[in-house]
Amino acid sequence: MEVTGKIKMIDQTKEVGSAGFKKRDVVVTTDEQYPQSILVQFVQDKCDLLNNFQVGDAVKIDINLRGREWINPQGETVYFNTIQGWRIAKVQAEASGQVPPMPAAAAFPPATSLNEDEPDDLPF
Repeated sequence: MEVTGKIKMIDQTKEVGSAGFKKRDVVVTTDEQYPQSILVQFVQDKCDLLNNFQVGDAVKIDINLRGREWINPQGETVYFNTIQGWRIAKVQAEASGQVPPMPAAAAFPPATSLNEDEPDDLPF
């Protein structure tokens, strides 16, 4: 799966827990009718992939959805989802939405009737 949009925020790499787990968050705002701000998390050695990007860059991020179950101290089961990035690339801005120019009329052959012996009987 992938997420495409402009980078809104890039967080610093953070070390979590005593085992040296590293994570780094980036927020991408999608370009759709109803833009979404999507938090994508890069972990361990993938954190460094964000070093060459900055706020405002148009990017495509390849992602995996991760889910986990946790039983809290009250004995209730809680579920968490994470969007985990594993590759990121800059996206070239599309052309300004302009339609390419039409070729000159001379580029098209003249229209001819299929059968010139039949009269044109169209009412207009």
